[in-house]
Amino acid sequence: MLPSSIQISGEPLSSAEVRDICRGLRDNAVRLLSLRGCRLCDRDFARICRALAGASSLAQLNLNLGVVSSPGRVKQLAEALRVNRSVQSLFLHGSPLTDAGLALLNPSLALHPALVALDLGDCMLGDEAINLICGLLPPDGAKSGLKELTLSANPGITPKGWSRLAIAVAHSSQVRVLNLDYNPLGDHVAGMLAVAVASSRTLEVLDLEGTGLTNQSAQTLLDMVENYPTALRSLVLTENSISPELQQQICDLLSEGEEEEEAAASGDGGRVQERDREGGLDARQRGGSWICPSDPGSQMILMTSGLGDSLLAETEM
Repeated sequence: MLPSSIQISGEPLSSAEVRDICRGLRDNAVRLLSLRGCRLCDRDFARICRALAGASSLAQLNLNLGVVSSPGRVKQLAEALRVNRSVQSLFLHGSPLTDAGLALLNPSLALHPALVALDLGDCMLGDEAINLICGLLPPDGAKSGLKELTLSANPGITPKGWSRLAIAVAHSSQVRVLNLDYNPLGDHVAGMLAVAVASSRTLEVLDLEGTGLTNQSAQTLLDMVENYPTALRSLVLTENSISPELQQQICDLLSEGEEEEEAAASGDGGRVQERDREGGLDARQRGGSWICPSDPGSQMILMTSGLGDSLLAETEM
């Protein structure tokens, strides 16, 4: 029997439900566990973490919207991930981690052999956290690292922190998706990111929605796309003070580049990667990435999934 999905959103979890979740994890019958915005006591959270440690089938873990709500829970999750070897995608969007919490979690993330996608959006992070995150983006030719990173809505990160991230991205050979939306970046940081994009051989999606950019940034990004070959396929610039004309020019250039690559390719299409992000945005698909809203009305779903690693769709009741 193929592994199933357990997905609950915005519901209090009963002891019976927690027991069933733990049994599924211990029996290696769960591939996707999503407890977005769920309420459970500390004892039940600890039970889930203990079961998570030994789960070898779990590929995606979603604890968005405050499930990891205290330093004690961060420590329990870190211990579970230190032992777990299977989780590929970890979503903690909307968790009050702070730099101190990420420092507790970081050793387990850095040593995890399978982790390739990490969502730390709206986690109250600052520059100290960026220093740790850069360690998850090893330089070209080093060990494997993150391919998808979300740092949306972390206004405590300063331009100094963003500059360090830009340098790490420029020298990483693996990052494909970088989501920095709803951070007060401004034109100066956008210029540094343009240099990082031009240097990266793998970055395909860059989300800069609502980051305080102007036409100055857009012109820099346009020059970069027009004059330098990059892997970039999607650049999100909505909700900035950028003229529609400049946005359209950038979009057209990226579309032309993608069409040329597809024409030259052998016909093997790229797989769509799903990510589950929160932050008050409507559900929509954009740039090959999926943003799911919180749905308080959804219930636990156990379903057999024959889908591949990179596409795990959420089903609603």
